[in-house]
Amino acid sequence: MSRVGNAPITIPDGLSVEVSEGTVKVSGSQGELSKEMPEGIEVQVQESVVTVSRNDDSRQQRSLHGLARALVNNMVEGISNGFMKELTIVGVGYRAQAKGNNALELALGFSHSVSVEAPDGITFEVPEPTIIKVSGIDKQLVGQVAADIRALKKPEPYKGKGIRYVDEHVIRKAGKAAK
Repeated sequence: MSRVGNAPITIPDGLSVEVSEGTVKVSGSQGELSKEMPEGIEVQVQESVVTVSRNDDSRQQRSLHGLARALVNNMVEGISNGFMKELTIVGVGYRAQAKGNNALELALGFSHSVSVEAPDGITFEVPEPTIIKVSGIDKQLVGQVAADIRALKKPEPYKGKGIRYVDEHVIRKAGKAAK
């Protein structure tokens, strides 16, 4: 019994959800997302509620049931509210600079600056030189872009320098001086 998969999804005002041939399409004022559902998973829309059900109780179908419901819920939430990941840069001389809404210029202690282009549907915001906000309507894409930026200079364990998520805790090592 999937507790996640059985939970209904309420559709906020201003959003429309359409199901056709195994594809769920959510559209609203912020944009449009569509996702193909796995075989054996059925999505029904009644008035302002979306329900996800499975054809049988095989192990594969049970595992896909909760996943499909979570994907549809993320599309509805992304179109209505959007998603945001916040990164912080730690280190002397490390900073970010916005180049429009579609690019970042990062100084990360390399001999050159690093440029990051935003894919379609993603916007960058730099309120301070050490804070980067990645936002968009697709949860998977926002997370992937934030992870790609973090991978440019991961936080190191001795001084904690690098790019990290705002809520991330970096475990520090003692180093040589400690005995």
